[in-house]
Amino acid sequence: MLAACVGCQWNLRPSDDNDAVAVNIDRYDQIERIYLTTGDFAALQQLKTAYPIQTRTLIEDVLGIGQVSDSDINMRFLVFFQDTTLQTILSDVETQYADMSDVSRELNRAFLRLRQLLPEVSLPNVYTQVGSLDQSIVVGDGLLGISLDKYLGENYPLYLKYNYTPQQRSMMTRQYIVPDCIGFFLLSRYPLLCDATDEAHQWHMAKIQYVVNRVTGREVFDHPLISRVDSIVKGQKNFSIDKLLAQSPLAASHPNVER
Repeated sequence: MLAACVGCQWNLRPSDDNDAVAVNIDRYDQIERIYLTTGDFAALQQLKTAYPIQTRTLIEDVLGIGQVSDSDINMRFLVFFQDTTLQTILSDVETQYADMSDVSRELNRAFLRLRQLLPEVSLPNVYTQVGSLDQSIVVGDGLLGISLDKYLGENYPLYLKYNYTPQQRSMMTRQYIVPDCIGFFLLSRYPLLCDATDEAHQWHMAKIQYVVNRVTGREVFDHPLISRVDSIVKGQKNFSIDKLLAQSPLAASHPNVER
């Protein structure tokens, strides 16, 4: 959804594609896989000591299998993933994502460009994990978690088996990891209002997706509302992404950006 249109105010400096590092992808999923396939105690200790927040988030919020303080949580975590389907997912993630250098480069470039548009933003620590086909991206506590089990390909057999729609599956690919990271990160900073109208929600998402298209440098989303966003961007001299995204959703019917 959303076609990216470039306004003159959006010119990014040539240095946005240099070798500067904005974020690194921490491969939490690899340590997770070792424990969940072998029961290795050293891997478990690494999960608990080096990645306490990531492990708590995975166990309590993503999988919902208990509290990390539960006396039997380690065994419960291990047993949960002995399911044949989840063992298959662990193996397929290991194969498909043995190398994530392409994703890392694109994510780095996107966040560098986002920093040009939102200089005050604090970038998250990014890590990968394997869930149970739950959330794609988890954001919180200065962290951004990528659930690789949700990006195994449009024709991945398990997605077909569990009746994901063609539209859903079209977005469950490697190419959507970076756009989803940027989109959910922006939504964590500029959340949807629960009491806003559907029209306001659609308008807010159009603005988020417009920025995603811009910082990724490709037409990830395509939707008619993007032309409205583009006309606003082109019509402002001192354009501010922060003001665009922070604008009250009540203005959806008559969108404008403060000068």
